[in-house]
Amino acid sequence: MTARTPVLSVRGLSVRFLMPGGRRIAAVTDAHFDVAAGECLALIGESGCGKSVLASALLGLLPANAQAAGQARLGDLDLLAADERTLARTVRGRLIGLIPQSPAAHLTPVRTVRSQLEETVSALTGVRGRAAVRSAAEAAAERAAFPAGHLDRHPHELSGGLAQRAATALALVGDAPLLLADEPTTGLDRDLVDHTVDELRRHADTGHRGLLVITHDLAAAERIADRVAVMYAGRIVELVEAKAFFDAPGPRHPYSRGLLQALPHRAFTPIPGMPPELGNLPDGCAFAPRCERATHACTALPQQADGIACHHPHVPEDLRA
Repeated sequence: MTARTPVLSVRGLSVRFLMPGGRRIAAVTDAHFDVAAGECLALIGESGCGKSVLASALLGLLPANAQAAGQARLGDLDLLAADERTLARTVRGRLIGLIPQSPAAHLTPVRTVRSQLEETVSALTGVRGRAAVRSAAEAAAERAAFPAGHLDRHPHELSGGLAQRAATALALVGDAPLLLADEPTTGLDRDLVDHTVDELRRHADTGHRGLLVITHDLAAAERIADRVAVMYAGRIVELVEAKAFFDAPGPRHPYSRGLLQALPHRAFTPIPGMPPELGNLPDGCAFAPRCERATHACTALPQQADGIACHHPHVPEDLRA
């Protein structure tokens, strides 16, 4: 298979939060991945594992007490080294479209959805003239299944699901080379989930755009993703083709396997225990206290090889049952 050109190339991305008293929170550690043109990469994992912090680092939206290291190249631009002027004028909206995790907080409260869509169309596209801009804004709303009858409402008049659709419409306007969707199906019923992920998939299917989806919704990830990256305690512990992850032979990391087995249509068996605090991570494998395969070897940090960071990964013979 011919390798596709990366839209985004991340190497050694780490984020630390500096807390009072000198304490450090290791939110993201040594992340490596690419998002290719025409590809969807789904980043999955439990809440608090660092997925959204990683997204904020790519957009330059980390708080003042955060330190980011590594590289994140979007074309010739290193996002981690870019200044705020470049990020604000060149990256956000134009090179990276964002569907935020909390859409209501990202919508301007005193302006209608229509007004915000029309402003975004005017800023990010070549459309000119009142009628043409209005038509393009309505087309963007339709792409995100946002009802035309609600376009003249303000954000506080929208349900959570409608706010999510409004944010999706805004993110799709600029046809950015990279679309970053952070929990894009929050608050949506199943039919709208399918519509939303299919529209996001179409964004990538143009061939020259990439899609990074951060999600808890494994059904949505299965529907949309080409590859899956599994994050645990700030580290990407497995990176695998989506078909191999959701079908045979299945994931190899015990944590990845546990995520699938927790689904109602599979074993419906929760992963025992709780994730560790990112400010108090063990020296070795962070998943070891919850892992039935753990041995003394797991007191040492596993290095990633062949897309997996685990001392005792499942092998195909283990997965035949």
